[in-house]
Amino acid sequence: MSKTRSNRTNLTSRRTVLKSLLAGSVVAPFAGRSLVAQEVFSEGVSDNQIVLGTSAAFSGPTRGLGIELYRGSTAYFTHVNEGGGLFGREIRQQLYDDSYQPDPAVTNTTQLMVEDDVFALFGYVGTPTVTRVLPLLKKFQDRKFMLMFPFTGAQPQREFPYGDFAFNLRASYRQETGGLVDNFVEIGRERIGVFYQADAYGRSGWAGVRAALSKYNLNMVGEATYRRGTKFTANLREQVEILKTSQPQAVICIGAYAACAAFLRDAVDGGLQVPIANLSFVGSENLLKLIEDSQENSEDYTKHLVNSQVVPSYTDDTLPGVIEYNEFMSRYNPAVPEKFDDDQYTTFDRSFVSLEGFLNAKLMTEILRRVGANPRRLDLEEAVFSIKDFDLGIGEPVSFDTNRRQGLDRVYYTVVEDGVFVPLRNWKGTFS
Repeated sequence: MSKTRSNRTNLTSRRTVLKSLLAGSVVAPFAGRSLVAQEVFSEGVSDNQIVLGTSAAFSGPTRGLGIELYRGSTAYFTHVNEGGGLFGREIRQQLYDDSYQPDPAVTNTTQLMVEDDVFALFGYVGTPTVTRVLPLLKKFQDRKFMLMFPFTGAQPQREFPYGDFAFNLRASYRQETGGLVDNFVEIGRERIGVFYQADAYGRSGWAGVRAALSKYNLNMVGEATYRRGTKFTANLREQVEILKTSQPQAVICIGAYAACAAFLRDAVDGGLQVPIANLSFVGSENLLKLIEDSQENSEDYTKHLVNSQVVPSYTDDTLPGVIEYNEFMSRYNPAVPEKFDDDQYTTFDRSFVSLEGFLNAKLMTEILRRVGANPRRLDLEEAVFSIKDFDLGIGEPVSFDTNRRQGLDRVYYTVVEDGVFVPLRNWKGTFS
């Protein structure tokens, strides 16, 4: 076990077409359980289950994001299922691993849509994967598949021509980068450099920083990139030196936790003593653990660190949704999906990523309830549009309509105190 820290029946021809395409793909049903073979599914729905399809990173250097998002969702879905489910149906996730790589994500999604015939896609992780999956949604638009609440703040699923096939809960990367730039400029740190992943995710964040700076007639003073999949053990001193020559007063990082932790380590060791900011996608707790486990004086590496978040702090006991999250995570202690549990990943009692997964599942459950006792994909979009001022318990109501396919807008900022990310209250006092 992992360590813990504090059918519809398909046509034979479809199977034949997909046999070679899907050879070698890995699947792990929800909570390690297989779908009951005798059950007949239509659009991912049987008498006893409703199935959501997930392709996410469950292996590789970004696996912590897929695992923690899944664990948060599982905590809420387990609560629903133990209470009898929805209209007598348990909510299940059909899981595939894409290792945060686009080609496996496309293969997995084809499997989920054509062969598994799931009700909807849910719990996807990452811009490079999601952007490659979106054309499939358009291709199969006559079957009304929707991508629900992906873990990415990028623009493609928010804009034409793919915006009609997805719903987002989290704030966008433009909102995150815009807020970081606004706050840095306000405290006089106008010389901003960017360290970013060389792919669609990194470019999306890069574009957000550039747009935010343009409001002040400013430009990035320097930029450096890294390749997706870079591990914490990588040497990123060259990227640090590139940015140091531009004499930045702050650096905004658009990446995943392994590479961003490596950059933070090498930046501090290389004398780049300026605020280093990360977006919510980074996976704050995973980043912090890498630093704490590898650096003797971890405070030296986190004293200039600031991470934006798209959910409130899991330590905020004034919010009923956060209290509920903490209770369910403690009660159910969701594990790493059995198929992907190699005993090498340390889970977290609480994290911003699992809280986001929890809120995704809570809202998804409400939408499925509104779809009704005889769910059809055709009715899913209308059910989402019926969400008006819905209270998730986090102090920001959620609403959707034909012109609004993103539920939340608020961005939060956090710094490290006593080994935990806590809300940032005073930008000037912290980074003066």
